[in-house]
Amino acid sequence: MMVVSSPSVEKALRELQELAPNAPLLALGQTVFWDEPMKAGIVAAGRRLGFDRRFVAGVHDTDYFAKLPSGKHQAGKFKALPHNDTTTRGLWSAAAEFSTLFGSETVMTKDMLLAGGVRIDRLSKARPKILDEATEAWGWKGIVSLDEHAPITKDVQLRQLFGELQSTFDWALDTSLDALAGEGRKKAVELADELRQHVCDLSEDRSQTVSDYYKKLLPVFYEFCTGSPVDLEATATSELLKFNTSTCRSCRFELLDLYMNQATRAVACSAYNQAIQGSSGLYELSRFGTGAIPFDLIIPGKGRGTIRLGTRGAVIMTATPQFLSFKKPLASVEEFAAIVEAKFGPECILVGKAVTLIGMLAREFVFVFHEGASSYVKHSRKLHQLLADRGFALAMNPILRVKYDIWGALKVSCSWLRLPEPLQKGFGTEELCAPSFSARWKEVGAEQEQLLGKLASLRRPIELIQYLDTALGGSWKRLADEYEGLHERLGKLQQALDQIRHERFAIYAQMRSLRRSREVAERAKGEHFRSTIFEKEPTEADLSERLRLTHAVEDIVHQGTELRARMVELRHRQNALILDDEVRRIHVRRRSIELEAELKRLRLFRNAVITSKGLAKANLRPSAWWFPLVCPDGLWFRETIDTAECYLEPLN
Repeated sequence: MMVVSSPSVEKALRELQELAPNAPLLALGQTVFWDEPMKAGIVAAGRRLGFDRRFVAGVHDTDYFAKLPSGKHQAGKFKALPHNDTTTRGLWSAAAEFSTLFGSETVMTKDMLLAGGVRIDRLSKARPKILDEATEAWGWKGIVSLDEHAPITKDVQLRQLFGELQSTFDWALDTSLDALAGEGRKKAVELADELRQHVCDLSEDRSQTVSDYYKKLLPVFYEFCTGSPVDLEATATSELLKFNTSTCRSCRFELLDLYMNQATRAVACSAYNQAIQGSSGLYELSRFGTGAIPFDLIIPGKGRGTIRLGTRGAVIMTATPQFLSFKKPLASVEEFAAIVEAKFGPECILVGKAVTLIGMLAREFVFVFHEGASSYVKHSRKLHQLLADRGFALAMNPILRVKYDIWGALKVSCSWLRLPEPLQKGFGTEELCAPSFSARWKEVGAEQEQLLGKLASLRRPIELIQYLDTALGGSWKRLADEYEGLHERLGKLQQALDQIRHERFAIYAQMRSLRRSREVAERAKGEHFRSTIFEKEPTEADLSERLRLTHAVEDIVHQGTELRARMVELRHRQNALILDDEVRRIHVRRRSIELEAELKRLRLFRNAVITSKGLAKANLRPSAWWFPLVCPDGLWFRETIDTAECYLEPLN
């Protein structure tokens, strides 16, 4: 049993003992491969401090499996994908996501790149697929369903995706092992192989569901993380939320009862719509159809669908809608359970949508959430508060929040790290010991944040190239000199072009003046003809004047011809300058140097985001299996728990 001395953990658990003395802790996650097993440390801490509260580790298997955002669909197929801001934009994957050591789901969006001064259009034109890689979250992959309509996780058989799951986990393990150096790497390889063996052994029955498989893996990963068995109860939301006449009276369904009862439904639905206002990705109930409530029913063999209630019947919006009928408006959740069981049997599952699911389970359990987990909590809290204001208060257990500083805790490890390429520039080395990484990571992150600001300020190509020369040196010195030389030569060309342009503008002004002069001269000639010559007997003086006026017009026409010839000559000179082979070579070379600089800016930007934002995100929600690989003696994990910040977050 590890020794825990964290005053924050102890304080939170003692407060919890007063507020919710008998409520079990609940760690509810969609996958076992990410951060959920970290919560074993809090459980072990509680045991050490004398708290024997039940601990339930559950698989959230009633949500839809992640779906391919776009592209060709393949029924029954699954594929591991990275997350970027192009081909997989909008991707989410919770049931099977993996992050390598130092990795996180930190996508570099195109908006971020533009704000960072990166010239996306120029890069995309030269390298059409460059943004796929440039915006990709480093060290993260998620498995998605290629079905047009993604299945519910509990309905996915292991045989459908085990090959993809195993290969992706191998990628995560192997990439993490590549980040380890020194004598400790040998032990890490042994531990990784041990974990691989468990993953394979428990998968022998490929007919089992992914949910059942994850339930078997839960104690394995929890024990692997802590180095000792963890007293836990493995379950799944498909078990916790089974809905029939025997289970419907559980306090888990008390929130649901407000939406089932015809007398309270309108008030409850109004509170829900008000609670989600201003959210992203949450919709008012009217978007789901008339009579919709914020709960779904999962019917065996039919799928999951939103519940829509009327006064004499209900519709379950599965792929093929299912119908229920009743003689009078519903007055309680018990009435609905009896009707559901009579029509579909006792194995149905009733699950709240994101906001109401928290309130369903928080009536009975204390959620253990990591810092930043679940963006729906604030909407759930608002819903419960609105319901209480309207006379329908439900007692909710608080959330136990846990905030880690895993990189700070790494100071106790003696391991050596071989940094992945994106981190090497920021840390100024390829290998370093764990305490050095621990001592420097925040400072390095801050420096990389400053670098992002500097890169954004370099708007002109020459500024960027000169910065690269100053900051990086090497070949950039030569490129900077060459670029400035090209710039100077093109500057002289521009001066010549400006001179030609100046002359052309002057000629345009003269030609406009000549047009006006010609109009005046031709008008004078016409008036003179009509007044002294046409049907008249002109004198010698009249004829002489007409000749003078004619010469004046011809002289203006001649001047115009000369100006047009001069204009043609200037165009020839301009084209000769622009199309000169040497000038064209200068332009091509200058654009090549600019492209090199933009590619380097993009690489610096990407690495800076990974080193600052990416490491900070991984610091809060790490993959639990990193800890034994990096520090097999358990010191890193113990220090992480010892230094964790725990606090209670109310839900009403």
